Amino acid sequence: MGPDVLILLLPLVLLLFIMSRGRRQQRALAELQSSLAPGQRVITTAGLHATVVEVGDTTVVLEPAPGVRTTWARQAVVRTVPDAAHDVVPTDASSLTEPAPGPAGDADPEGPSRPQR
Repeated sequence: MGPDVLILLLPLVLLLFIMSRGRRQQRALAELQSSLAPGQRVITTAGLHATVVEVGDTTVVLEPAPGVRTTWARQAVVRTVPDAAHDVVPTDASSLTEPAPGPAGDADPEGPSRPQR
């Protein structure tokens, strides 16, 4: 086998490898989409994180927030999310707001600093 044959075979082998990898990924995605069930957390092609509420033949109803339901094509679901990766919601509402300023005595006695002209 000469170097000319090797030069021709290497790209062919690389192409076959890439094609088989793509087929495996397509098969895995089709399997995921056919096994969708209510209660699963999923991510869509648009990046929406939601819970599956209802599964139809070609559509799936997703709930991204409590009481908010949207209908998507089944092919839009690309990943499932493990239960441990759910969004962490703070239990204390005060952590969502900025802290209140301290008493007036804490302010700088010279007032706000301004650049000198």
